[in-house]
Amino acid sequence: MRILVAPDKFTGTLSAVEAAEAIATGWRRQAPDDEIDLAPMSDGGPGFVDVLNAVLGGELLVEPVSGPFGETVPATVLLVGDTAYVESAQACGAQLTGGERAEHAATAGVGELVAAAIDAGARTVVVGLGGSGTNDGGAGMLGALGATADVPLDRGVLGINGVRHVDLEPARGRTTGVRLVAATDVDSPLTGLFGATRTFGAQKGIAEERMPLLDGVLEGFAAVTDFRTSLEKGAGAAGGLGFGLFLLGAERAAGIELVAQAVGLADRARQADLVITGEGAFDYSSRAGKVPAGVAAVASDALRPCVALAGQVLVGSREMRALGMDAAYSLVDLVGQEQAMADAAGSLALLAQRVARTWSR
Repeated sequence: MRILVAPDKFTGTLSAVEAAEAIATGWRRQAPDDEIDLAPMSDGGPGFVDVLNAVLGGELLVEPVSGPFGETVPATVLLVGDTAYVESAQACGAQLTGGERAEHAATAGVGELVAAAIDAGARTVVVGLGGSGTNDGGAGMLGALGATADVPLDRGVLGINGVRHVDLEPARGRTTGVRLVAATDVDSPLTGLFGATRTFGAQKGIAEERMPLLDGVLEGFAAVTDFRTSLEKGAGAAGGLGFGLFLLGAERAAGIELVAQAVGLADRARQADLVITGEGAFDYSSRAGKVPAGVAAVASDALRPCVALAGQVLVGSREMRALGMDAAYSLVDLVGQEQAMADAAGSLALLAQRVARTWSR
């Protein structure tokens, strides 16, 4: 039997590569004769560069850039021919903010990564969005590329409170002749009920009572730059970093589709008898641009069953099937929350072994 293993990261515990290896380890214990094809995935968030590097090869350029509070952090640019891939989470991810202080966290390091990619000769720069700890509408990135304003652009969303003028031309000049692609995992607009602040602010440590103020700040930023662009799908990705990229003429691509194409997922699914995916929390948010839904769609097109292994499964059977899954299995249900966190790889391997009893021939 041929098994395609295509998980996302398990946030806070396992990278996509580690998760795929753990699933394979457990599966082989139960079904050693099965052929396993590992295809770690990403939707543009943490792990984006590593997953693409594993498949595409290319040259990894290490770049020290500004972190969310101005500190220097290491990041990488993956250069494959004249196309560069960068991961915004390396410069402004939630792991760098500790899940708090998003009001002061900036995206300047992302702009520095884009500039480094251009300086390295890239004619196309793909920016993976997801996992950010920022909410500045991309202001810091724009400032790092040369944009100016009557307020600081590198102080987070509070820094642009009351902004009256932004000159984007220097940043646009810096990226002239370069194709920018925003690889997003969400389709939120910049502001409003389904915008960056109200949808993702809580997980970045923004208090509920602060959200109207910060959403209003982003509305003001959009009003002096390009309000219509702020309404586009994906403008709210990565705390509005999508909006900043769109202001520079970036096109939008679904991160999962970009990675799926790069790894040849459709062809590999057609050669498999079963497709396995996974992520830390399998819930209804997994339906929009996330790895499990994307992998399930590919499996469906290939007429192959797809199952999910997750830290937690937070949807019922009806919702699960609406997301394209034949079944979903939970680490927490098997070993408990404490053990799942303490030994994520071992727990995931054990879960895969149990699942193989049902699905392997």
